[in-house]
Amino acid sequence: MCKECGCGQTNGNTRLQFQVNGYAEENVHEVEKALLGMPGVMYVHIHADEGATTIDYNPAKTKLMEIMNVFASRGLEAAL
Repeated sequence: MCKECGCGQTNGNTRLQFQVNGYAEENVHEVEKALLGMPGVMYVHIHADEGATTIDYNPAKTKLMEIMNVFASRGLEAAL
């Protein structure tokens, strides 16, 4: 476990699975990069063809609405 950011720590982390509509080849990597750049986001996995998106994050560092805004700002519709 990293002492600086807590990666590898399971306490306090949440795994969310979104269904996202609107992925295109050109925005998948952009969304992944934006999500991984957020504080407390430790894992992002996107199945663009299905729209399935899994995110492991620490809600004490990043709020759910901040994650939702990443999708919305790119014209994507995301639902839990």
